[in-house]
Amino acid sequence: MRMRRKSDLPTKTCVQCGRPFAWRRKWSRVWEEVKYCSDRCRRAARGQP
Repeated sequence: MRMRRKSDLPTKTCVQCGRPFAWRRKWSRVWEEVKYCSDRCRRAARGQP
């Protein structure tokens, strides 16, 4: 596999903070289910009513 520029990777917007984030290899199998850019945003979303 050849190296790719980060700008060539798919991106999404975090539902918690609204910031864009790029695809990561560890998310390759679950990319459709990823909603948060970080563990911090995921924890913060769970704390909201």
